[in-house]
Amino acid sequence: QVQLVESGGGLVQAGGSLRLSCVASGRTFSFDDMGWFRQAPGKEREFVAAVRWIGSNYYADSVKGRFTISRENAKNTMFLQMNSLKPEDTGVYYCGAGRGVGDSYRNSGRYNYWGQGTQVTVSS
Repeated sequence: QVQLVESGGGLVQAGGSLRLSCVASGRTFSFDDMGWFRQAPGKEREFVAAVRWIGSNYYADSVKGRFTISRENAKNTMFLQMNSLKPEDTGVYYCGAGRGVGDSYRNSGRYNYWGQGTQVTVSS
């Protein structure tokens, strides 16, 4: 059974840092494109960052320069290092995975598997 599990969320003051993890299980994810999305109350899920299986990274403009996405294929794990956090970064963060996502990495509908989410709250 394929499963994604996020962890690392929490409450942090503005300017602080958090590191999110997403552990995949059930099969190898070395050839999957993977991404982070977030959803604030009353808003739609939005793209945050993606890392393709070939290693290229992509970021939403709102997090570029502050967040870093990475993956360790040997551990079926993806990370999101979040620095200089702002109150507008608050939301539930979800990791997604899918094969062949390609250039549609901003489209949540292209990911086949999702985790349950981890809450990130940034206080001002």
